[in-house]
Amino acid sequence: MAFSIPVEYFLALSAFMFCAGLFGVLTQRNAVRILISVEIMLNATNISIMAFNGLFGVASDQEGWVFVFIIIGIAAAEAAIGLAIFLSVYRNFGEITVSNIFSLREEETS
Repeated sequence: MAFSIPVEYFLALSAFMFCAGLFGVLTQRNAVRILISVEIMLNATNISIMAFNGLFGVASDQEGWVFVFIIIGIAAAEAAIGLAIFLSVYRNFGEITVSNIFSLREEETS
C-alpha cells in the first residue's frame, strides 16, 4: 500500500503561501522584500500546478512539469531584472525603498 498525501493538503499549503506572499507585496516598503514575496507567490503557484497534475494527470504526464519550468524561468528573469533595478536605485539613494523608485522616475521625466 503506497502512502499518499491528499491533494487538499497541497492546495491548502499553496493557498497559505500565496496569501502570505500577497500580504508581503501589499505591506512591505523595502523593494527586496517585495521581490521575495513575489517569489513566494510564484512557488505557491508551482505547488498547486503540481498538485493538480498529480490529481488529474497520469504519472508520465509531463504537461504540469513544463508549466512549472516555465514559471521557474520567469521567476529567474524577474529576479535578475529586479535586482538590476534595485542596484541602480541603491547607487543613487543609498537605500532600497519603493518610494525611491518612484522619485527616480519623476527626476528623469523633469
